[in-house]
Amino acid sequence: MKAFITGATGFIGSHLADKLIHDPKWEEVKCLVRSSEKWLKGQEYTRIDGDLDSILAIERALEDVDVIFHIAAIVKATSQNKFDHANVDATENIIHLAKRSGVKKLVILSSLAASGPSNGKPRVESDPMLPVSMYGKSKKRMEQMIHKETDPSLSISIIRPPAVYGPREEQIYTLFKIMNKGIAPIVGDGEGPEISLLYVDDLIQAILLAAELKQSGVHTYFISGDRDTNWNEISEIVQTVLGKKLTTVKLRTEWVKKIAGIIETSASFFGKYPVINREKADEMVLEWTCSHQKATNELLYSPQFTLEEGISRTIRWYKKNNWL
Repeated sequence: MKAFITGATGFIGSHLADKLIHDPKWEEVKCLVRSSEKWLKGQEYTRIDGDLDSILAIERALEDVDVIFHIAAIVKATSQNKFDHANVDATENIIHLAKRSGVKKLVILSSLAASGPSNGKPRVESDPMLPVSMYGKSKKRMEQMIHKETDPSLSISIIRPPAVYGPREEQIYTLFKIMNKGIAPIVGDGEGPEISLLYVDDLIQAILLAAELKQSGVHTYFISGDRDTNWNEISEIVQTVLGKKLTTVKLRTEWVKKIAGIIETSASFFGKYPVINREKADEMVLEWTCSHQKATNELLYSPQFTLEEGISRTIRWYKKNNWL
C-alpha cells in the first residue's frame, strides 16, 4: 500500500505520518513538504517538494498511490477568501488530481466547526450545517464541494473532529502554558458550555479505520473522545497532572470577547494574526459537542484514551520537550 499525505509536517498530519511510516503494511509514504520537515526529520518517507498549489508535483506524486490523506488546512486567516482558497479550492484540486491519477480512496479532514455549535445536544451527521466562523464556513463549503465533485469511482471519507489535543499541538497548548503558571482561566461558571475534546491518537485511529472503507460515495463521521467535558473538569485534571494548586479566574463571556479583541488588535500592529482572536472568542463561549456513534457503528471506532490519560500524556510531552 502506498499513501500520500498533505499536512504531514503539521500537528495531526505528523502523527498520521509516524503511524504509517512504522506500519509495514504501508510500503511507501509520500508527504507533501513546503519547506521545513519539522516532525518528519529523520523519518523514512518520500519527500514531495511543494504546497497545495503545486499541481504538477502532486500529480506526479499520486502515481501508484492507494490512499490520499488530505489533512492540510489553515485554521486562522484574516478573510473568508483566504480560508476558502486553502480549504475549499485546494481540496477540489486534490479530488480532480485523484480522478486523473486513478486514486480511488481519499480521507479528508474536516471539523466540527463545519457543523456548528451543539446547543444542548451533541451534533450528529444528519444535523444541518450551521457554522459560525469563517473557518467553519470554509469547511462547510469544502464538504459541499466534495459531494458535488465525487463520482462512483471514488470512496471519500470525511472526518469531523472537535478540538484535538496532544503532543506537538500549539493552540490548546496556550491554555496548558497559562495553567502551568498557576492560573486556570475558566469561561463562564466552568460547568458550561460543555465541549468535546479528542486526543490525537484516537483521531489517527479513526482516520486509519476510514481508509479501510472502500464503499463508493461520500461518508461523513464525527469523531469524539471518551466523554464530553467542561472547563472545571479540565482544570482539575491539569491541576492533578501538574501537581500544583491553580488559581481559578472566571471569565464572563463578554470579557472573553473583549480580551480577544485587544489581543487581535495588538497583534495586527506586528503583522500577525493571533491564535486568540475575535472569531475564536465567539466560538469559545458556545457549546461544542458531537457524537461518534455513527463511526462506532460503521468503522468500529472506539476511543482508547480517557481524558485524564490524554491530558497527562500531553503535559508530560510538553515538559519533556521543554515546552512547559
